Amino acid sequence: MQSHTLAAEATTSGSRGLTITLFLCFVAITLAITIWASRQTKTATDFYAGGRQFTGFQNGMAIGGDYMSAASFLGIAGLIALYGYDGFLYSIGFLVAWLVALLLVAEFLRNSGRYTMADVLAFRMRQRPVRTAASVSTIVVSIFYLIAQMVGAGALVSLLLGIKPGQTFLGMDADTAKVATIILVGALMIVYVVVGGMKGTTYVQIVKAFMLMIGAFVMVLLVLAHYKFNLSALLGDAAEQSGKGSAFLEPGLRYGVETAGDAAKTFYSKMDLISLGIALVLGTAGLPHILTRFYTVPTSRIARKSVLWAIGIIGTFYLFTLALGFGAAALVGGKAITAQDKAGNTAAPQLAQALGIDYLGGNTGGSILLAIIAAVAFATILAVVAGLTLASSSSVAHDFYASVIKRGAASERDEVRVARLSALVIGAVAIVLSIFAQSLNVAFLVALAFAVAASGNLPAILYSLFWKKFNTSGALWAIYGGLISAVVLVFFSPVVSGAATAMFPNEDWHWFPLNNPGIISIPIGFLCGWIGTVISKEDDSDKYAELEVRSLTGHGAH
Repeated sequence: MQSHTLAAEATTSGSRGLTITLFLCFVAITLAITIWASRQTKTATDFYAGGRQFTGFQNGMAIGGDYMSAASFLGIAGLIALYGYDGFLYSIGFLVAWLVALLLVAEFLRNSGRYTMADVLAFRMRQRPVRTAASVSTIVVSIFYLIAQMVGAGALVSLLLGIKPGQTFLGMDADTAKVATIILVGALMIVYVVVGGMKGTTYVQIVKAFMLMIGAFVMVLLVLAHYKFNLSALLGDAAEQSGKGSAFLEPGLRYGVETAGDAAKTFYSKMDLISLGIALVLGTAGLPHILTRFYTVPTSRIARKSVLWAIGIIGTFYLFTLALGFGAAALVGGKAITAQDKAGNTAAPQLAQALGIDYLGGNTGGSILLAIIAAVAFATILAVVAGLTLASSSSVAHDFYASVIKRGAASERDEVRVARLSALVIGAVAIVLSIFAQSLNVAFLVALAFAVAASGNLPAILYSLFWKKFNTSGALWAIYGGLISAVVLVFFSPVVSGAATAMFPNEDWHWFPLNNPGIISIPIGFLCGWIGTVISKEDDSDKYAELEVRSLTGHGAH
């Protein structure tokens, strides 16, 4: 096993040229798609919703491409490789979340809106305050999610370029190369959105989903073949090489940890597990970049069908992450993974390297497979950040600029111009924040985005669709109450300060004991929505009746 690790370390320098070539090929193909799409993008509907021309399968692939992010591929595989059973909880949570999206949101949303989540909220309420709140919430959630993708890109780079302490590449040490990569990924995502709009972004996501599924499938086959399809041998080896023994295959390494003599610490660890589970399961139905995908199909029936396709694709992929995570633990080893990246974000590429050495022979084989999987991971990151940037810039242009500032009098051309400008600004903010968050695991960062989405967006969407008395005041209380509570609790949690893996490890201002705020902030969002509704006299039953008919039948939908 030691020789595996040493060989893998030697491989990285050989994979540089191949990885960079493959990555540039992917960028060239996707830029060509983006330029082609820009020629087809003539109206606001084209820019925001891809002209509503996608089939259920295409949109299902694109949803998969949007959802199977760097967090899934790099983060979950890393967490399973380091924490075994507890890392698997992310796979389960991300997958079960789709049932909430399918049963409660997808069809109703497609029937009721045009381009953004705010279209549904504002239908029966005062436009300007509600659209402003929805726009703020969309941007905050998207930026949390963007940070995770960019951090994943940074983590990949030092592995790919083989930059060890004391070495440089193009005059850059490992830390500088990570920052340069984050800036490069940010610049590319801005180009995809500004030039290609929804049509370009969707085709990039479809290409990426296909590449990721093939890449993951090949790796899973190689891992299973290595163990002659004996899962027991794979899990046994993974437990042994992890350094944690049989505890690796049992719950309690990361969450629900029993701390002898400290009842409070044990309690908080268990609460953190429940908090994470709630955030993962409820978060998907409030994610702006997933919600906008329901508008890219012609009918609600196809929206529902696209979610079914997405569940099939995503479910298969999350089964793959199990084999990738345990395979990385068995064939690379916990020590080698954390030596490369403390948060475990490079476990899957390191596994590819080890498999390449095994099956293709020597360092060149390791280089080839590492380069292919790394290019897929980069493709994953680029596609997801483009979708996120598009969702947030669309919300700024359609909800804030057109409806709040221009009071509905903006031309389509102006609206699209503002969307492109806001993509630039949001991209720049995400780049700056990502540079500070490099020590955090990307799956963990995404779980925070899910908590914020479930706290601010989900209560407002569900109340709006299903509660007759819900009104403008309730919507504002729900969005701002959930959003502010989630962000404040994250800011004062061990994620930001007071822990070795925090964003600011040398500072300590934390007082909230949990890593994920969902268990507190999600109920606060629902409670605030109820209080805001009850204390307001506003009541428009007729508008609710109209929304109910539209959400159930699609009558009058755009």
